[in-house]
Amino acid sequence: MASSKWPAVVEADLPHGYAITSSGRVSGVHEAGDVFKEAPFRDVERLMIDNVLTEATRATKVRFTIYIGDLGADPAAGADALFATTPEAAHSVLIAVSPNEKAIEVRSGREVADRANDRVCQLGVTAASSSFRQGQLIDGLVSAVRVMAAAIGR
Repeated sequence: MASSKWPAVVEADLPHGYAITSSGRVSGVHEAGDVFKEAPFRDVERLMIDNVLTEATRATKVRFTIYIGDLGADPAAGADALFATTPEAAHSVLIAVSPNEKAIEVRSGREVADRANDRVCQLGVTAASSSFRQGQLIDGLVSAVRVMAAAIGR
């Protein structure tokens, strides 16, 4: 499918207080006493996402990535372009959500396409959709990752 442009993130370009972890995730902190200008999610929600991504990746040996943001006028094309820039794209699954367009796109890399096939991706979309309809973005993403990881197996 798409090839990786590793590293997708250059550590030197990150803002102060951010680093790339050994797993390839970007981790950021803020100075003690500083308040985030606009924290999009509560701490518990960020922990839920981080935990489910870590658990799914460890259980399946497939790197799971979540993107929340604008995918453009054509969400499918936006997800395709985004997937090509994710770390280890050939060995990963991307769940991309464009909340304003109410779109969810799932992509899997060529090395895991036999395990993360169209059926598994559709299971993830279905798992997320019911929570999304209730306004529960994080719960929907957690459900999608868990269902997909269970279907993929080891």
